[in-house]
Amino acid sequence: MNPSALIADDEPLLAEYLKAQLANLWPELQIVAIARNGLEAIAALHEHEPDIAFLDIGMPGLSGLEVARSAHGCHCVFITAFDQYAVEAFDRDAIDYLLKPYSEERLQRAISKLQDKLASQQPANNGALLESLRLALGGIGPRNTPQRLSWIRAGQGNEVKLIAINDVCYFHSADKYTTVVTREGEYLIRTPLKELLEQLDAEQFWQVHRATLVNVRDIAEARRDFTGRVTLTLKSRPEPLVVSRAYVHLFKQI
Repeated sequence: MNPSALIADDEPLLAEYLKAQLANLWPELQIVAIARNGLEAIAALHEHEPDIAFLDIGMPGLSGLEVARSAHGCHCVFITAFDQYAVEAFDRDAIDYLLKPYSEERLQRAISKLQDKLASQQPANNGALLESLRLALGGIGPRNTPQRLSWIRAGQGNEVKLIAINDVCYFHSADKYTTVVTREGEYLIRTPLKELLEQLDAEQFWQVHRATLVNVRDIAEARRDFTGRVTLTLKSRPEPLVVSRAYVHLFKQI
């Protein structure tokens, strides 16, 4: 009998992308349901009793971690936007994780691990990883722990693109949209700068203007003119960025 799986992710495009990848890499795997939130995931677990569940940690309502507590006898693979250094602390033999945006090679490794477990008829043991996750987060449950972005979904025309946070040169807010600027181009998101600040690494992204967040790693030069105004030159973009007076103190050593 072919193994079965549930996919739970509140991002429909990512759920369909994972489904397509699994169809290519593991054609024998039967996807019995795609859930859009934690409550739908639990209902699907009870209805279909899948062998495997791919669970997004950051779903609304109930997180993937909370859903996993109800996934008795089911091998859970977490899908998460945590930074690599944090996710590595969660890796255990009994369960796996996929860090967004994950590569096909990384998914293949997860599939191989799951196939080995199913072949050896090892029972699922989600509790060990759940506790590891809790401890790695300083003992705080997932609902109270802000998750740092490691990727962002942005639009360009009629297309939607997944952009690694490290590839972002800067964010610029205007009207109802925020522009995500990379070396390759510009993309639009609806997330305001205030929300982005709460999810970005404060050591990597600095606010240099009420409408601009810059990736510090992409700053090539900060120059101050005779009026005291600071202008930034980037490594990956030709346009300069002006630092407003409220944030000039960040560059006081120049």
